[in-house]
Amino acid sequence: MNMTATESLAPLWPRIERVRVGMFTTIDEHGHLVSCPMTNQRTDHDGSLWFFTSDHSGMSRNIAVRSEVNISFVDDGESLYVSVSGHAEHVADREKMREMWNPLVAAWFPEGVDDPHLALVKVTIEAAEYWDAEVGKMQQLLKMARAAITGHPPKIAPGEHGRVDL
Repeated sequence: MNMTATESLAPLWPRIERVRVGMFTTIDEHGHLVSCPMTNQRTDHDGSLWFFTSDHSGMSRNIAVRSEVNISFVDDGESLYVSVSGHAEHVADREKMREMWNPLVAAWFPEGVDDPHLALVKVTIEAAEYWDAEVGKMQQLLKMARAAITGHPPKIAPGEHGRVDL
């Protein structure tokens, strides 16, 4: 049975929404990977993530040339790791900007939705992978310390791991 994109991506949404800030990686004009922290504004359960940025940012320039991106979300304290790859595009839709606007965005764009350099970036997910441990960081550290003392490998459950290819 083939799953829809919405069904395939269902395990990702609660994990991404839990972390929200991810390292957004683009490819610059020299072919180097460049990352910056970005806050996910919205997840569309059909497979899209949305971010606010400036159309003058390096990220925007990079996306205009090469749309391939990766966003990594990490909650180290909970041993949660999510990697999303896809294609990014600029969306110049003021109504959508108003729909997603929140006071935290105003810290970066004090002119609000009418800021002439405000831009939306939509990332359409093509593949994603996640690792979500069943035990917290402290329990893992205790098990590793015990293993170091006893000389026996730690018995740490691998937790949940999943991969989505669209």
